[in-house]
Amino acid sequence: MTGFLDGELTGFALCWRVERRDGVALGFTAHDRDLVVDGFRYRAAPGIAPSAIEEGDVLDAETLEVSGALSSDAITESDLRAGRWDGAAVRLLAVDWRDPSRHLQLARGELGAVTLERGRFAAELRGAGAVLDRPVGEETSPECRAELGDRRCRVDMAGRRRIARVLAASGGTITLDGAAPGDWAWGRLRWLDGPNGGLTDRILASAGAEVTLAVPPRFDVTAGTRAE
Repeated sequence: MTGFLDGELTGFALCWRVERRDGVALGFTAHDRDLVVDGFRYRAAPGIAPSAIEEGDVLDAETLEVSGALSSDAITESDLRAGRWDGAAVRLLAVDWRDPSRHLQLARGELGAVTLERGRFAAELRGAGAVLDRPVGEETSPECRAELGDRRCRVDMAGRRRIARVLAASGGTITLDGAAPGDWAWGRLRWLDGPNGGLTDRILASAGAEVTLAVPPRFDVTAGTRAE
């Protein structure tokens, strides 16, 4: 699979697949036309380029930065500022553009926080070795260290989720249909559609049909928007 890199003349292009935490998967290539690799389309995005890749035998995190201009319809400033790309899983490939079935994985990991400056974005790729830098022991805290409904909490969330529609929104105060006093305090609200679709906000308080979010939604919310 790597023979295309051994010849005197090479014809490879860099491709990267980015899968956001909301399940949206996008593919980009520095080639001048789209490439299809293993049935997945990588769209031509010559304005996006990775930095030099450093790889070694030790268990250090790969050093890689992906940067580019905000020229693709798939990468918008509003999505970047909303954090939709933070923590996205990334695979970087070298692909023989003459025969895309021949390819080599160069790096994989997840994106760190994305920064914006003068119409360009930049994000660091955290490799598998970065996991070793994370604490492995529990840290003490005045509150529960588990997230409601996760594998450590073990609370069954069946029956504790509801789909509601927005009746009105003003800043961080959202009026929902079907809410009851105290129903949603300290819970989470996940937007199912609209400009905020896929994003999650924490709920500080609930009173009747109104919930108060920890911070106002990133984008405007209109009546009829669905939320979980």
